[in-house]
Amino acid sequence: MLIHPWDAARDRGEWQSWLAAHDFGQLAVNGLPGEPPWVQPLHFRYDPEPGPYGQVIAHLARPNPLWPALEAGPDVLLSVVDDYVFVPGPWAAPPSAPPEHGVPTSFYAAVQLRCTAHLVDDPAEKAALVNRQTAHFQPEGGSAVAAAGQAPYGRMLSGLRGLRLEVTEVRAKFKYANHKPAEVQDRLAAGLRERDEPRDRAALAHQLRRRATA
Repeated sequence: MLIHPWDAARDRGEWQSWLAAHDFGQLAVNGLPGEPPWVQPLHFRYDPEPGPYGQVIAHLARPNPLWPALEAGPDVLLSVVDDYVFVPGPWAAPPSAPPEHGVPTSFYAAVQLRCTAHLVDDPAEKAALVNRQTAHFQPEGGSAVAAAGQAPYGRMLSGLRGLRLEVTEVRAKFKYANHKPAEVQDRLAAGLRERDEPRDRAALAHQLRRRATA
């Protein structure tokens, strides 16, 4: 992923705050020799600790075919992309150019976490991992606690494997044209505000927020 200086996250807090509200991504795992990479969509929980970049916890079904590749190569990448919109060319035209000379582009936020994967197969550890993940997505409760050997979920634990992803590197990008002249940024903001389609509000919020802190 190409990251120009003006698109880079301002600090760790920016990408961590965004990631806390974006907890569904794609886990990319190197394929076995002669095979393409595996790409697995999944819900996950990101925790800012331990370590310098934190960790991710998730779980997948035991029959998932990616396990042999994951065991052979634990160096993986978790990719999360959202708040993306298409920007029509006229919105982005330079101040001195006619609207039809503007270049269409995309706005988006993306965080890529390079991780070392640790598989979790111990029943008690799996139960604790599942409970932590459930607490993130279902803070209001309402479901029984998973416990090894205990109903209602104890027997189901054997049908899944846990994942603890130790984050070793982070690449974060917020592409919202904050390097453009003020006149162009004003036009972009007005376009997003007027169009007001799904994700336009989130893109506009990013553009204004990063502009204010430039």
